[in-house]
Amino acid sequence: MNSEYFSEEHQLFRVTLRDFLQKEVVPHIEKWEKTGTIERFIWKKFGDMGFFGLNYPEAYGGMNLDLFYTVIFLEELQKIKSSGFAAAMWAHSYLAMTHLNAEGDEKIKQDYLAPSISGDKIGALCISEPFGGSDVAGMRTTAIIKGDKYVINGSKTFITNGIYADYYVVAAKTQPELGNKGISIFLVDTKTPGISATKLDKLGWRASDTAEIAFDNVEIPLEHLMGEEGKGFPYIMQHFALERLIMAINAHARAEYAIEYTIEYMSQREAFGRTIDKFQALRHTIVEHATDVEHCKIFNYAAVARLNKGEYVVKEATMAKLKSTKVADETIYSCLQMLGGYGYMEEYPLARLLRDSRLGPIGGGTSEILKEILSKMIIDNQNYKPAVE
Repeated sequence: MNSEYFSEEHQLFRVTLRDFLQKEVVPHIEKWEKTGTIERFIWKKFGDMGFFGLNYPEAYGGMNLDLFYTVIFLEELQKIKSSGFAAAMWAHSYLAMTHLNAEGDEKIKQDYLAPSISGDKIGALCISEPFGGSDVAGMRTTAIIKGDKYVINGSKTFITNGIYADYYVVAAKTQPELGNKGISIFLVDTKTPGISATKLDKLGWRASDTAEIAFDNVEIPLEHLMGEEGKGFPYIMQHFALERLIMAINAHARAEYAIEYTIEYMSQREAFGRTIDKFQALRHTIVEHATDVEHCKIFNYAAVARLNKGEYVVKEATMAKLKSTKVADETIYSCLQMLGGYGYMEEYPLARLLRDSRLGPIGGGTSEILKEILSKMIIDNQNYKPAVE
């Protein structure tokens, strides 16, 4: 483990988290993968252990720790054979809760952030839409003031925790005619009339709940606007660096897990009178993938260190997600091949890992979109700055 970034306290936290996951989560993973439903008690157990409050203020029950505790949290979640379960946990803690902490007022923080940290409430971030995908500025959902309420109409899709959630953080246009300058962010309690959620059937991430959500004249109080009206797009962009780094860390961690598992399998599997880890072609393939993964990990850690200092790392985070998710897919594909027919069997972890990994280059901004963002920076010399200080 790189001592430049991880202290003895970090290592102790990793051991504690790993033990917790083995005891409290792993025994339930196969059931949750089959049913597609993560039982609610586990959020409370995570909250009781403080895992949802790692980098949140102590005033709301958090621990205000550095981002390398988050790195450990993400890495260990990728090594228990369910990226879907991992997604449910980090989408709650680092997508929905990030907006509560950054844009929510004191009442919202007390009513929603504090119980999110304790595991008593579950959150979901609602940005993507059926007709928009990665085009955030093209969203059609509206939030129009009528009297003392905002009235929300529209739909969102691919929303992690969309069924489980007690609240949504929703992006909607308050002034549709202004395009991306007319987007605002809202807190919507899921008990509000007019909300319907439909669970989606996915290739991977089977344990997680992913939903399409419809808002039909959903009335929310004016005070559930988070931050300033019309600043929603800058708020979203501001947090994309963290989201992309999360996706990058997830990618290098699951690829690392695939390599570790495959090396162990190769040391036991015999062919032609010797274990297959003695065949040069297979050895060299593993080495190439391990090298690529290590490059990604070192780059990702360096970007996290800069973000932890408060630097704006949108370029580096975008590169990290683009490269790490590609490397993870390639690595896991090869690792499955190393297992031969067993790699294709559901009782072995590589089949699930391959399906789960495929979401990496799609979710949180497709690789194609990320390449265009980077093209503007690298070729067109466009200089993105923090949207909100």
